Amino acid sequence: MEKKYLKGCEFLVEEPINTVAVYPEGFTEEHRMLAKTAEDFAEKEILPNAPQMDEHNYEIAKKLLRKAGELGFTAVDIPEKYGGLGLDKISSMLVTEKLEVNGSFGVTFGAHTGIGTLPIVYFGNHEQKAKYLPDLASVKKISAYALTEPSAGSDALSIKTRADLSPDGKFYILNGTKQFITNSGFADMWIVFAKVGGDKFTGFIVEKTEGIILGPEEKKMGLKGSSTRAVTFEDVKVPVENLLGEIGKGHKIAFNILNIGRLKLAAAAVGGAKRMLKEAVKYTKERKQFNRPVSDFGMIRRKFGDMCARIYGLESIVYRIASSIDDLLKGYDKSSADYEVHVRNAIEEHCVEDSIAKVYGSETVGMVIDEALQCHGGYGYIEEYAPERAYRDARVNRIFEGTNEINRLVITGMLLRKGMKGDIPLMELYGKCEGILSNIEGYADFSKYGDLSDVAHLLDAMKKLTVYAGVGAGMKYMKELEEEQMLLELLSNSLISCYVLDSAVARVFQSPERIKEFIHPIRILAWEGVTSVSTNMLQISAYTGMKNLKDFSASLLRMVEKAGLNPIEEKKVLSKIVLERDGYPF
Repeated sequence: MEKKYLKGCEFLVEEPINTVAVYPEGFTEEHRMLAKTAEDFAEKEILPNAPQMDEHNYEIAKKLLRKAGELGFTAVDIPEKYGGLGLDKISSMLVTEKLEVNGSFGVTFGAHTGIGTLPIVYFGNHEQKAKYLPDLASVKKISAYALTEPSAGSDALSIKTRADLSPDGKFYILNGTKQFITNSGFADMWIVFAKVGGDKFTGFIVEKTEGIILGPEEKKMGLKGSSTRAVTFEDVKVPVENLLGEIGKGHKIAFNILNIGRLKLAAAAVGGAKRMLKEAVKYTKERKQFNRPVSDFGMIRRKFGDMCARIYGLESIVYRIASSIDDLLKGYDKSSADYEVHVRNAIEEHCVEDSIAKVYGSETVGMVIDEALQCHGGYGYIEEYAPERAYRDARVNRIFEGTNEINRLVITGMLLRKGMKGDIPLMELYGKCEGILSNIEGYADFSKYGDLSDVAHLLDAMKKLTVYAGVGAGMKYMKELEEEQMLLELLSNSLISCYVLDSAVARVFQSPERIKEFIHPIRILAWEGVTSVSTNMLQISAYTGMKNLKDFSASLLRMVEKAGLNPIEEKKVLSKIVLERDGYPF
């Protein structure tokens, strides 16, 4: 069968051995050079300034952002004809990953280059792009994104900020308050969402002008070096030519920008997690207790195995998604007037995977930082040591770019919607699932996967079990399913496990010479995935009365025993590799 890049949600109906994606092993020389430049900037410029940024020194973040602009990092996603570099999404993710050595700078950079700039890139007209993008690329102007309000967080469409056309028809008059707006302390402009006439959700480009009132800096748990303020608009005049997109279509801007923001957050999580694993390894090698390095002890090594496996899984999904987006764009001319429309369509195509990446990324980096702090013992709680700041900074990852709860609803909801529309043959697969799962141990031959044949068999069974439960629940509850959030959460967790393991396995077959190393994190992820899916299915069975789910889950667990998965042994081997290479080894 011919190998191919996958479109959104196709991972559920395709085998990983038949899929194509670009993983770190397949980066071009240009990708590697860009990554090295960004890494050097992070080490030499961002890290030395981290303590001062944590003292609420916003000028440092602003200065570093301008230096990043001089090196082109702020221009990666901006088309060349508007002063940018127009690079691919792999490059965009690499820059985001490598610059993530400090949370405060990371959100400052992300708010400017992502949610503060991309709405104009993807939805602006030619005049808007020509006017604003060159200055945003060079950081002559700094941008922010104003959507959240005191009473409108996850329910973004309930905003109260109004935009009313002036009597002379030349301006929209904005009134309202936005909350928790990153970069506002030094922003020159904002992407603002308001309701035209009180009911038409619409986007605007708003420059700093009379009537914009900034609240005091928020006293945050973390990200103390980033500016976060409320922004109030009192009769602010916005020229009609600064209306972004169409009246009443602002939700398309907001949600599409969130999609790419979620993927970028996951890329940042890769960088943050790799750094914390490196810090933990360094500290435990140096620290001695009971006359032995702390890194010698089994429970510390177990942590390294878990941390490394999770990072491998996260890295695999981030670059799989990015390269799949790039593949969808190969047939289009970058210089064409509608190229950015194709870009946003390609991103939207992967909205389920973007949400998976956001949830898994934010929870992975949170777990890795927590374990790194634990490896440091009491010193991890001290400001002088890296885990303390990282721990505070990372907690918000599970809240912004859509809470993880909202993203879990997106994962299952959008997947089932794609299936019902026929975008993927979900209903056809569902019709076969019961027969397949009744013969779960012998329904297909996976020998083509070689040393990963048992894992591939488990993965395929996990996917079919999840499809069977998801479509079955959809048919049982119909429109009422959206109110069954606990059920949707379990289905989303299973889909996340399936996608992570699928991506991890697919990665091996792009670089088969690495299988002897990659097999260890893959087997750890397989164990985690099977146990998670089985547990989820048992809960779904108990609640819905779908009793065969209980039997199928038991069969899946028996397969694990026959496959001989041994997570303790795999973590011992993987932790040894981590220690030998002083951090993330892949």
